[in-house]
Amino acid sequence: MLNYFDKALEYGSKIAIITENNTYTYAQLHETSVGIAASLLNGAADLAAQRVAFMVNPGFDYVAVQWGIWRAGGVAVPLCITHPLNALQYVIEDTQASIIVADQGYHEMLSILAAEKNIMLYLPQDLKKGSQVALPQLNTSRNAMILYTSGTTNLPKGVVTTFEGLDAQVSTLIKAWEWTSNDHTLCLLPLHHVHGIINVVCCAMASGATCEFLNKFSAQGVFDIFNRKQVNVFMAVPTIYYKLIAHWDTLTDAAQLQLKESYTHFRLMISGSAALPVTVMDRWKEISGHILLERYGMTEIGMAISNPYHGLRMPGHVGLALPGVNVRLAAEDDTEVVGEPGEIQIKGKNVFLAYWQRPEETAKSFTSDGWFKTGDIAVLNDGYYKILGRNSTDIIKSGGYKISALEIEEVLRTHPLITDCAVLAIDDEEWGELVVAALEADAAIDTAEVNTWLRALMASYKTPKKYVVLKDLPRNAMGKVTKKELKSLF
Repeated sequence: MLNYFDKALEYGSKIAIITENNTYTYAQLHETSVGIAASLLNGAADLAAQRVAFMVNPGFDYVAVQWGIWRAGGVAVPLCITHPLNALQYVIEDTQASIIVADQGYHEMLSILAAEKNIMLYLPQDLKKGSQVALPQLNTSRNAMILYTSGTTNLPKGVVTTFEGLDAQVSTLIKAWEWTSNDHTLCLLPLHHVHGIINVVCCAMASGATCEFLNKFSAQGVFDIFNRKQVNVFMAVPTIYYKLIAHWDTLTDAAQLQLKESYTHFRLMISGSAALPVTVMDRWKEISGHILLERYGMTEIGMAISNPYHGLRMPGHVGLALPGVNVRLAAEDDTEVVGEPGEIQIKGKNVFLAYWQRPEETAKSFTSDGWFKTGDIAVLNDGYYKILGRNSTDIIKSGGYKISALEIEEVLRTHPLITDCAVLAIDDEEWGELVVAALEADAAIDTAEVNTWLRALMASYKTPKKYVVLKDLPRNAMGKVTKKELKSLF
């Protein structure tokens, strides 16, 4: 990560970032980030790992501010631009941020909090005016970034990653997915999450590639960019692919033909952050000719497992361990298991340092011999990992059986009237946990018919005992269904 800055000079006049039809070179990114770093230092020699929270729209300013924080010796704390004030306040107070950088649109919302907490609040454009100063020498062991977990089961935790950890995450993906300076990617993803920050932006910038931003999603807007035939690497969540497919179905034959020709200019399309339904994978292949590469990662580890760039991409599976990442499946007592489901446990330089100011939770998340416990249950099929679900939310213990919610969801999504679904557990005296399902459907749907249909496809003990039907399932910023919001409906 620290050689980012030297590479910016090396790539010079090459276009680094495209935002709203404006182009910015690596030289501009280098110069602007130096000015921002100087302003953040404000006469000090080193921010010395002070936390700097920033709420900046995706684009050139976001990357320049991120680099400026790092170059000044600060720890970058990206804020979600769609979060309400109370959620932002939680992160700012938890990290004890001493500086906030916010776009004009968020400035007013944060100004009262900044004044109350005696936090310096800056606009990005004001920081850019900084003059050339001596910047601190950084080493790889320093803290670089704090990202927050989604908090689906409890309060969000700050995940502290060092420069060494970020470098391991980025360099592994550059090698595995064969990034080069000839690549051009499109970023649609939130930039308070590892998927957008690491997989897209950091990999592109470390490779000398071009990263284009589309801040307001529209399926037609994405297709218009595709039709320029510049983008050749694309990453998205399953929800985005679903929306693109739905829009594709409304296009004329001529428009579809144009897009089919544009898809031939891509070398890689990736899906992540949520389970990719096999139905979506198959439909996207039919439309684009590309087999989506599914991978597995999380805030604490970056990416750990990936289907191969070359070779078989197995539907419903997240692939093989990435180079330099050690992966094992373990039983509840943390002993390794073979030939049966187990918890994914990870070792490697990609693994985070600690949960911010939570030593007990950090210790509980690692085995005695140093493996990080992901909480995700998987099984190995022909060397490929298949995720069965999270131990806490997707593995349902009902009537003595351990049932994978993701397996049931995969089958439900093949029903012609169901657009998406979420299978979860509710407490039950007789069964321990009861399997229930929330269905997302556009038309009226008979849940009794669905249950009869489902019983013909899987064991009866796996079929949901209760259903609710919704027009839209609740989702977080990454498009992942938030199951805890659904429990109250049952």
